[in-house]
Amino acid sequence: MNLAFSNTEQGRWQNYVKGWWMARMQQADSAAIEKMTAFWQNHFVVSFSVVNDARFVYRYLALLRQHALGNFRTLLIEVTKDPAMLRYLNGNSNTAGRVNENYARELQELFSIGRGNYTEADVRAAARVLTGWRDLYYRNEQRADIAVEFRPAQHDTTNKTFSASYQNTVIRGRTGPNAGNEELADLIDMILRQPEAARFICRKLYRWFVNHDITPAIEMGFIEPLAQVFRQSGYEIKPVLAALFASTHFYDESVRGAVIKSPFDLTLGTLQFFGVSMPDMAQQPAAFYEYTDHLRRRNREQQQDVLDQPTVFGYPAYYETDYYKVWINATTLSMRGYFGDTLVNGTFRAGGRAITFNSLEFVKRLPAPSDAVKLVDDICATLMAVDLTRQQKNFLIDQVLIPGLPRYEWTYEWQGHTSDPNNAAKRMSLKMKLDNLFRFLFRMAEYQMC
Repeated sequence: MNLAFSNTEQGRWQNYVKGWWMARMQQADSAAIEKMTAFWQNHFVVSFSVVNDARFVYRYLALLRQHALGNFRTLLIEVTKDPAMLRYLNGNSNTAGRVNENYARELQELFSIGRGNYTEADVRAAARVLTGWRDLYYRNEQRADIAVEFRPAQHDTTNKTFSASYQNTVIRGRTGPNAGNEELADLIDMILRQPEAARFICRKLYRWFVNHDITPAIEMGFIEPLAQVFRQSGYEIKPVLAALFASTHFYDESVRGAVIKSPFDLTLGTLQFFGVSMPDMAQQPAAFYEYTDHLRRRNREQQQDVLDQPTVFGYPAYYETDYYKVWINATTLSMRGYFGDTLVNGTFRAGGRAITFNSLEFVKRLPAPSDAVKLVDDICATLMAVDLTRQQKNFLIDQVLIPGLPRYEWTYEWQGHTSDPNNAAKRMSLKMKLDNLFRFLFRMAEYQMC
C-alpha cells in the first residue's frame, strides 16, 4: 500500500487487500470491530470494480475501522470527503456550474435518512453544498501518497435552500479554504436533526444483527427507543449497540435462527469457532495469501464478493424484499456444502498444511463424548441456533454417526480409544465417524441460520 500505482500489479494487490481483511475478520480478538466495519462497508459501499486502486480501498477500510464504534456524525463527514468515496460516487467531478448529484442523492437515500424524507430539490441543494472536493490522484507519477483537497474556486458559494422536509433550512454559502468543511458540517447537522435519521440507521443495525422483519410492534417498542438512545448520545454508535445487545429482545426465542448466515458468517464464523489457524502473514506470506485467496473464492461463489458489492445498495441480501433468503439459491446452497466438506476433509492446503479441524479433539472437550445421545445433543446445542427435534437427533445418531450399529457400540469404541489413545486404527475409526457427522451437520438447513 506504500507503492505507486501499478496497472500490471493492480489485480494482485486488490486480492491482497481482500485477503488481509478476511483474515482480520476471522481473528476472534477483533470480531466486534470487523463485524461493524463490514456493516459500514456495506452501508457506505465502495467497490474495487469502480475505484480500481488497492491503496484507496485500503485507506477507506482503515477509516471505517477507526470510526466503526465511534461517532456517526464524524464518520458521515469523513466518508463524504474520503478519496475512495469521491471516486466511487463522482464527488470528484462535482463543481460549481457542473453539479453532479450522485453522491448527494445517495447521502440522503442510502447513508443517512432514507427514501421519502427529502425532495429532488434537496438533492440538488446538497450537491451544491458538496462542490469543490477532489481526490489527489497520482496514477501517472511515481508517488504513493493519497490525499483529498478542497478547491475553493470550484465551490458553489451561493446560499442553498432546502425544502420543508428540512424545515426550509438555508445553508449559508461560504468562500475560502474552509468553505467546504463548514458547509458540509451544516449539511450533516441539518440531516441528523431529523428524527427519521436515527431511526433509519437503527433499522439497518437491527436487520444486520437481529432480524429483517420489522413489525409495527418492533418499530414502536424497539427501534424508536434505540433511536432515542442514538440521538441523546449525540449519534455515538457504542451506546446503541450496548442497548441492542443488552435488551431482552435480542435473546428472545423468536429471533433465534431468524436470519440466514451471510457467507462471511458461515465461512469465517465456522473457522473462528473451531479455532482453525491461518498461516502467519509476516512469516509465511505466500501461504497466508493462498489461505485467504481460498476464503475469498469460497465467499465469492456464495455471492458475497468481499469489497465488490454489485451496486451502491450493497449485497442484495441486505436490501431486496426477501432479505436474507437471497443468500440461498440453487448455486449457493451447494457451495455452502462444499465449503463444509473441504474443511472437514482437509482437501484445501496452504503452505503444505491442510486447512481443517480435528473433529475427535473437538468432541473430547464436550461433557460426555462416550454417550452417543449426549454427544449429539451437545454438538447440536453448540452449533445450531435452533433446537433440533428428537427425531432429527435420532437420525444423526443412527443413520449418520453409527449407521446400522446399536448405540452401545459407540460407547465401547470410545472407551477402546481412551484406554489405548496411541492406537492409530482406533483413533481413525472414531474420527471417520465424527467427520461424517460434521459433514452432514454443516449441510443441514439449521446450520445455515443464526
